[in-house]
Amino acid sequence: MTIAAANTTPAPKRIPRRSNLYFVWRGVLGDPVARIAAAIIAGMVLAAIFAPWIAPWPPNEANPELRLMPPGTRGHLLGLDNQGRDILSRLLYGARLTLLCGILPVLIGAAISVPLGLLGAWYRGMGAVIMRVMDVLFAFPMALLAILLAALMGPGIANMMIALVVTLIPYNTRVVYAAACLEREQAYVEAARAMATPDMKILLVEMLPNVVAASVVYSCTIIGAVVITAAGLSFLGLGVQPPTAEWGIMTSEGRSFIFNAPHIAAIPGLAITVLVMAFNLLGDSLRDSLDPRTRLRLVRPAKEKR
Repeated sequence: MTIAAANTTPAPKRIPRRSNLYFVWRGVLGDPVARIAAAIIAGMVLAAIFAPWIAPWPPNEANPELRLMPPGTRGHLLGLDNQGRDILSRLLYGARLTLLCGILPVLIGAAISVPLGLLGAWYRGMGAVIMRVMDVLFAFPMALLAILLAALMGPGIANMMIALVVTLIPYNTRVVYAAACLEREQAYVEAARAMATPDMKILLVEMLPNVVAASVVYSCTIIGAVVITAAGLSFLGLGVQPPTAEWGIMTSEGRSFIFNAPHIAAIPGLAITVLVMAFNLLGDSLRDSLDPRTRLRLVRPAKEKR
């Protein structure tokens, strides 16, 4: 009787293995702050893409008779700048370069840093050389190194991009290197080596999926700082050059009129602040979603329902 009852006891349900994408999705949806941040970023990206159809005026079309007019001027919701150009139109078009200068260097830097960190962690001799080179770059603050490189290469979007990529490589490489060193000591890596698995297959198939999460989280959190640095380079005349619409240049052009027409510098400056805060808040949510110590809370409600 007891044996029969024991045989009819249902086996506990196994919780399926969840991917990192699942935790990211649950983390963003479950965090109202992350949802707002993601909505802000998505809105700015869509505004940048559809700027030619949304902007009421061409970005460089000037009306000198209305220069320095405040927000609310008829036909110009956010006012006009010192040359009589519509600030809303320039803000929409400027979002293109601002987002490009903030995201593209991070992607390129991550594409270079991940292989460097993996190879450095796997081959100790190569790792010592790579990390010493990174330490030399670490000696310079991020903004100072970017200004130095941009000044040496000259103003322009391409040179600014190169300066930002070089500035980001040591930071992301150290993050990947630290994560890869931890993974190198795991049992699954030892098992793969015992089975004579080629080094490249271990790095790309076994270790890379577990290491790339650290790079993704760091990249998301650093985008805000890159946006500020890129805007600062344009503000100093080392990045995007006028009359191209870009938020850093718009802020720089408005500093001479800060007392007469503060909206010229305040509006693009506020846009930069909102964008940077959105990326930072979204990056914090992604960090919690991919951290093994905190991401299990995302599936706890599902477990309790069972």
